[in-house]
Amino acid sequence: MNRLFKAALFSAALFLSQFTFAQSEAQFPLVKGFGGIYEIPDATERPDPSLEYKVIVDMTTGPADTKQISRWVDNVARLMNLHGLAGVKKEQMHVKVVIHGGAIFTILNDANYKSRYEVDNPNLPVFEALKAAGVEVYVCGQSMRARSLSKDDIWPGIQIAHSALTTLTTYVPQGYTLLKF
Repeated sequence: MNRLFKAALFSAALFLSQFTFAQSEAQFPLVKGFGGIYEIPDATERPDPSLEYKVIVDMTTGPADTKQISRWVDNVARLMNLHGLAGVKKEQMHVKVVIHGGAIFTILNDANYKSRYEVDNPNLPVFEALKAAGVEVYVCGQSMRARSLSKDDIWPGIQIAHSALTTLTTYVPQGYTLLKF
Protein backbone atom coordinates (compact mmCIF):
# COMPACT_ATOMS: atom_id res chain seq x y z
CA MET A 1 0.00 0.00 0.00
CA ASN A 2 2.91 2.32 0.72
CA ARG A 3 4.16 1.94 -2.88
CA LEU A 4 0.67 2.59 -4.23
CA PHE A 5 0.37 5.74 -2.10
CA LYS A 6 3.78 7.00 -3.29
CA ALA A 7 2.83 6.32 -6.92
CA ALA A 8 -0.42 8.26 -6.45
CA LEU A 9 1.43 11.19 -4.88
CA PHE A 10 3.99 11.18 -7.68
CA SER A 11 1.22 11.11 -10.31
CA ALA A 12 -0.60 13.97 -8.59
CA ALA A 13 2.59 16.04 -8.37
CA LEU A 14 3.33 15.40 -12.04
CA PHE A 15 -0.21 16.40 -12.99
CA LEU A 16 -0.08 19.58 -10.91
CA SER A 17 3.34 20.56 -12.25
CA GLN A 18 1.98 20.34 -15.80
CA PHE A 19 -1.02 22.42 -14.78
CA THR A 20 1.25 25.00 -13.18
CA PHE A 21 3.44 25.09 -16.30
CA ALA A 22 0.39 25.67 -18.49
CA GLN A 23 -0.60 28.56 -16.23
CA SER A 24 2.83 30.16 -16.70
CA GLU A 25 2.48 30.60 -20.47
CA ALA A 26 1.66 34.00 -21.92
CA GLN A 27 -2.03 34.74 -22.38
CA PHE A 28 -3.77 36.98 -24.91
CA PRO A 29 -7.36 37.50 -23.73
CA LEU A 30 -8.28 40.66 -25.71
CA VAL A 31 -5.52 41.29 -28.25
CA LYS A 32 -4.88 37.98 -29.95
CA GLY A 33 -1.23 37.06 -30.48
CA PHE A 34 0.35 40.22 -29.07
CA GLY A 35 1.00 41.75 -25.66
CA GLY A 36 1.36 38.44 -23.86
CA ILE A 37 0.75 38.66 -20.14
CA TYR A 38 0.80 36.27 -17.19
CA GLU A 39 -1.60 35.47 -14.37
CA ILE A 40 -0.30 36.55 -10.98
CA PRO A 41 -2.24 34.45 -8.45
CA ASP A 42 -0.87 36.36 -5.46
CA ALA A 43 -1.87 39.80 -6.78
CA THR A 44 -4.14 41.64 -4.37
CA GLU A 45 -4.54 44.72 -6.58
CA ARG A 46 -6.27 43.96 -9.87
CA PRO A 47 -8.40 45.87 -12.37
CA ASP A 48 -12.06 46.01 -11.38
CA PRO A 49 -14.12 44.09 -13.97
CA SER A 50 -17.20 46.19 -13.16
CA LEU A 51 -15.61 49.47 -14.31
CA GLU A 52 -15.42 51.19 -17.69
CA TYR A 53 -11.82 52.07 -18.55
CA LYS A 54 -11.01 55.16 -20.62
CA VAL A 55 -7.34 55.42 -21.57
CA ILE A 56 -5.48 57.59 -24.05
CA VAL A 57 -1.90 56.67 -24.86
CA ASP A 58 0.45 59.44 -25.96
CA MET A 59 3.01 57.43 -27.96
CA THR A 60 6.14 59.31 -28.96
CA THR A 61 8.89 56.75 -28.46
CA GLY A 62 10.19 54.91 -31.49
CA PRO A 63 11.36 51.31 -31.47
CA ALA A 64 14.80 50.40 -30.14
CA ASP A 65 15.21 47.92 -33.01
CA THR A 66 13.37 48.80 -36.22
CA LYS A 67 13.41 45.15 -37.29
CA GLN A 68 11.37 44.08 -34.24
CA ILE A 69 7.95 45.00 -32.87
CA SER A 70 8.22 48.21 -30.88
CA ARG A 71 7.89 47.45 -27.18
CA TRP A 72 5.68 50.54 -26.93
CA VAL A 73 3.23 49.29 -29.55
CA ASP A 74 3.20 45.88 -27.88
CA ASN A 75 2.67 47.60 -24.52
CA VAL A 76 -0.73 48.85 -25.70
CA ALA A 77 -1.68 45.22 -26.36
CA ARG A 78 -0.37 44.34 -22.89
CA LEU A 79 -2.53 47.07 -21.37
CA MET A 80 -5.59 45.58 -23.02
CA ASN A 81 -4.69 41.99 -22.12
CA LEU A 82 -3.90 42.79 -18.48
CA HIS A 83 -7.38 44.20 -18.05
CA GLY A 84 -8.91 41.31 -19.98
CA LEU A 85 -7.18 38.73 -17.81
CA ALA A 86 -8.75 40.41 -14.76
CA GLY A 87 -12.20 39.98 -16.29
CA VAL A 88 -12.69 43.38 -17.94
CA LYS A 89 -14.60 42.86 -21.18
CA LYS A 90 -13.46 44.36 -24.47
CA GLU A 91 -16.58 46.57 -24.50
CA GLN A 92 -15.47 48.15 -21.21
CA MET A 93 -12.08 49.15 -22.62
CA HIS A 94 -12.10 52.52 -24.39
CA VAL A 95 -8.51 52.91 -25.53
CA LYS A 96 -7.15 55.50 -27.94
CA VAL A 97 -3.53 55.76 -29.08
CA VAL A 98 -2.12 58.99 -30.48
CA ILE A 99 1.13 58.49 -32.38
CA HIS A 100 3.63 61.26 -33.05
CA GLY A 101 7.30 62.10 -32.67
CA GLY A 102 9.70 59.18 -33.10
CA ALA A 103 6.86 56.64 -32.93
CA ILE A 104 5.41 57.87 -36.22
CA PHE A 105 7.52 55.44 -38.24
CA THR A 106 5.78 52.49 -36.56
CA ILE A 107 2.71 53.21 -38.69
CA LEU A 108 4.40 53.36 -42.09
CA ASN A 109 2.95 50.96 -44.63
CA ASP A 110 5.15 47.99 -45.56
CA ALA A 111 6.53 49.56 -48.75
CA ASN A 112 7.69 52.73 -47.00
CA TYR A 113 8.97 50.90 -43.95
CA LYS A 114 10.92 48.47 -46.13
CA SER A 115 12.54 51.31 -48.07
CA ARG A 116 13.80 52.78 -44.78
CA TYR A 117 14.57 49.67 -42.72
CA GLU A 118 14.86 46.79 -45.24
CA VAL A 119 12.04 44.74 -43.64
CA ASP A 120 8.26 44.80 -43.68
CA ASN A 121 6.82 46.80 -40.82
CA PRO A 122 6.68 44.38 -37.87
CA ASN A 123 4.26 46.67 -36.01
CA LEU A 124 1.40 46.50 -38.51
CA PRO A 125 0.12 43.07 -37.36
CA VAL A 126 0.01 44.43 -33.80
CA PHE A 127 -1.94 47.50 -34.92
CA GLU A 128 -4.36 45.23 -36.82
CA ALA A 129 -4.88 43.12 -33.69
CA LEU A 130 -5.35 46.26 -31.58
CA LYS A 131 -7.94 47.57 -34.01
CA ALA A 132 -9.75 44.20 -33.92
CA ALA A 133 -9.81 44.53 -30.12
CA GLY A 134 -11.48 47.95 -30.37
CA VAL A 135 -8.47 50.24 -29.93
CA GLU A 136 -8.65 53.49 -31.91
CA VAL A 137 -5.29 54.55 -33.36
CA TYR A 138 -4.58 58.11 -34.48
CA VAL A 139 -1.54 59.72 -36.04
CA CYS A 140 -0.71 63.38 -35.53
CA GLY A 141 -1.28 65.24 -38.80
CA GLN A 142 1.26 67.86 -37.75
CA SER A 143 3.92 65.17 -37.27
CA MET A 144 3.06 63.71 -40.67
CA ARG A 145 3.46 67.12 -42.26
CA ALA A 146 6.77 67.75 -40.49
CA ARG A 147 8.08 64.46 -41.90
CA SER A 148 6.58 64.94 -45.39
CA LEU A 149 4.32 61.89 -44.98
CA SER A 150 0.99 61.54 -46.73
CA LYS A 151 -1.98 59.27 -46.15
CA ASP A 152 -0.60 56.96 -48.85
CA ASP A 153 2.60 56.44 -46.83
CA ILE A 154 0.96 55.03 -43.71
CA TRP A 155 -1.08 52.07 -42.49
CA PRO A 156 -4.62 52.43 -43.89
CA GLY A 157 -6.21 51.41 -40.57
CA ILE A 158 -5.12 54.58 -38.81
CA GLN A 159 -7.09 57.78 -38.39
CA ILE A 160 -5.39 61.10 -39.02
CA ALA A 161 -5.80 63.63 -36.21
CA HIS A 162 -5.42 67.37 -36.62
CA SER A 163 -2.68 67.11 -33.99
CA ALA A 164 -1.62 64.97 -31.06
CA LEU A 165 -1.89 68.00 -28.78
CA THR A 166 -5.51 68.72 -29.62
CA THR A 167 -6.47 65.05 -29.48
CA LEU A 168 -5.05 64.79 -25.97
CA THR A 169 -6.70 68.02 -24.83
CA THR A 170 -10.00 66.77 -26.24
CA TYR A 171 -10.05 63.40 -24.46
CA VAL A 172 -8.32 64.03 -21.13
CA PRO A 173 -11.11 66.43 -19.97
CA GLN A 174 -13.61 63.71 -20.92
CA GLY A 175 -12.13 61.48 -18.25
CA TYR A 176 -9.52 59.55 -20.25
CA THR A 177 -6.46 58.55 -18.25
CA LEU A 178 -3.33 59.74 -20.00
CA LEU A 179 -0.43 57.29 -20.36
CA LYS A 180 2.88 58.31 -21.94
CA PHE A 181 4.77 55.69 -23.98
